[in-house]
Amino acid sequence: MTNRITTLILALLAAPALLCASEAPKPVLPAGTRVSVQLISMLSSSADREGDLFTAQVEDPIFAGGIQVIPAGSTLRGHVTFVKPPGRVKGKAEMRLVADSIVMKNGHEYTFTGQLTNSAESPVKVKGNEGTIQGKGKSAKDAAKESGIGAAIGAGGGAIAAGGTGALYGAGIGAVAGLIHMLAKHHKNVVLQPGTSLVFVLTSPGKEAKASKTKGASVPFVCESCG
Repeated sequence: MTNRITTLILALLAAPALLCASEAPKPVLPAGTRVSVQLISMLSSSADREGDLFTAQVEDPIFAGGIQVIPAGSTLRGHVTFVKPPGRVKGKAEMRLVADSIVMKNGHEYTFTGQLTNSAESPVKVKGNEGTIQGKGKSAKDAAKESGIGAAIGAGGGAIAAGGTGALYGAGIGAVAGLIHMLAKHHKNVVLQPGTSLVFVLTSPGKEAKASKTKGASVPFVCESCG
């Protein structure tokens, strides 16, 4: 009986300490923290618009204060903040991405603002200080081809006007116009396939918050304590 009373007293004394420990604030991810991810969504300057959401998978665990805060496999959520389509004659397509939060498999979420940055880990080249991705644009060789094709169209149109065979020239002009369209689109848009490696840098501290159910793709629940 005495042992039971002693055990009960010890449990009651330990309860407040355990409660305080469970309610202790989680470490803050400092600004400047790098987050390496692999894109889950597909993004394109031809299809996506400002405000569109994207998700990516965290590749490496993230530490703060000497402990692991974000495990690998967590889901990064972000959105598109700027899209500029390519010009028909010149001008490169541009797209800007911003990271908003990371959701872990246990449902906990860290919110922050993250900017895309250049890294040896990523094939994506970022322009300027705002994390803007720029398309490759049209090469001088392609421009020369289009100029030559345009001249051919003009010549074909002139031949038709002079009494050439309409069906023959019309078919040729249709094929040439299709080729010009293909050249105009080739390598001009920003296209990021699923699996593309990206690196974001936190521009504001990351703090734990209640997981949002409205932003981005859902994150499946995983019971880490279940057998």
